[in-house]
Amino acid sequence: MVVYIAHGGVDVIKTKRVRAAVAPHADNAALAKARKRESSAASGPSIARAELLDKPARARFEEEIDAALKRRPTSEGKLAGAVRAVAALSPALRASLGEATAVLLKRGSRQRELYSCGLRALSEAQDRQAVALLRHALSSDEAGGAAALSSACFSRDPELTPLLAKIAASRQSHLAFGAELARVARAESNGALLAQLAPMIKESHRISMCVELFAPLVRGAPVAVHVGPALAVLRGAERHLGRWLVLAEVAVKAGDTTPLEEARGRAEDGPSSSRSAWCLVAWALSEADCARRASAAPAPPSTRPTLELIARLSDRPSADRDTTFLFRMASARATSARTMLETFARTTPLTDDIAIRAALYLARDHDRPELREALADVAASGREEVRGLAAAALWDASPPSGGEHASRMRGRVKEITDELLGSRNIGNVAWGALIRAACKIGESAEMQPLLTETPYRWIQWGWLE
Repeated sequence: MVVYIAHGGVDVIKTKRVRAAVAPHADNAALAKARKRESSAASGPSIARAELLDKPARARFEEEIDAALKRRPTSEGKLAGAVRAVAALSPALRASLGEATAVLLKRGSRQRELYSCGLRALSEAQDRQAVALLRHALSSDEAGGAAALSSACFSRDPELTPLLAKIAASRQSHLAFGAELARVARAESNGALLAQLAPMIKESHRISMCVELFAPLVRGAPVAVHVGPALAVLRGAERHLGRWLVLAEVAVKAGDTTPLEEARGRAEDGPSSSRSAWCLVAWALSEADCARRASAAPAPPSTRPTLELIARLSDRPSADRDTTFLFRMASARATSARTMLETFARTTPLTDDIAIRAALYLARDHDRPELREALADVAASGREEVRGLAAAALWDASPPSGGEHASRMRGRVKEITDELLGSRNIGNVAWGALIRAACKIGESAEMQPLLTETPYRWIQWGWLE
């Protein structure tokens, strides 16, 4: 739903503040400035129109960020993920996040999750304060890390051009590759250097690049087709099917259909033991290709998923048993996924993330209205760690077109939201904020669902790609 947030004309007010924060100053001064944002936000009508985060929720996030700067919490990843999920709702919160990122830059704390969160969230939101922060980060050691190079892919500001060109000439191949990838994404390079650098990338760097550089590009705007030859080299060295799929999706979105043709060929003529996996890969790439061409989505796959199969198709290590691909199939309303969804949601009360997500799709798409009641029970009185997730699932499982029962369930979600916003669990606060923002936007049938893969990974797992 964050794609509905308009940022134009809002962030100009914050630019001077962030540039001052990037310059050397006392950390306490930056924290003090963050506490002035409420009055600033109230002074401009454009901010009021774009501010979809309630004042108490915004204050809670600001307090958590300030506390994390004073003393790093053990659960900083979850905090950063929650902030990342709601940052697009609030110019005032982004101002606070920019100040915190400036403090971490000054300290050289590039490994902090809040640092990655700040650069990525501000850049993807096209927030003007991101330019000063990126310029500072790219000028520092290691070019600001993968977060800075990834964020540069989403910035179009010409101030970054000479910095990226300098980094692209680095002797460290992984830094040069990241900078050149950003230059291709910014339409500043024809990709020739990127293709030359690709064979020099070590396996460890390729694995980290897949998560930190390419996974964000999968959900972003298409990059130029010049990226294709370099990605072909990386795919040729990649043995993990899930990471191969990430690289292939970036290429297909860019207009290179070579990986789609390869996947279809392996699904038909490859080893029999791998044909099912390649069938699903081909379907996923067909989705990306149809989205690029603005044509009708392909028919959902008929291949029945298994735990082993969906684990192989995740960009995470197979040992994590990540179920991302299952819910990709469920989102496409693939009937072949129903059996596995029912296995996960077969017992109530629903106790974990996977069962809650399975219940969402079964209730919404497979005529299991009783699972809405199960989701409502978890949202009202379940484990604190999953109450917000269950509320978001219940919201999505009860669309406005779902009749009186669905409408009543959405009413229950609205009642629970106040409790979520006051929860000690920051993830619940984030889900509550997203629900409240959805209420403000309006219950349009065209509104995007809340519980999609990206906010789920950010909020529940603290994965910040």
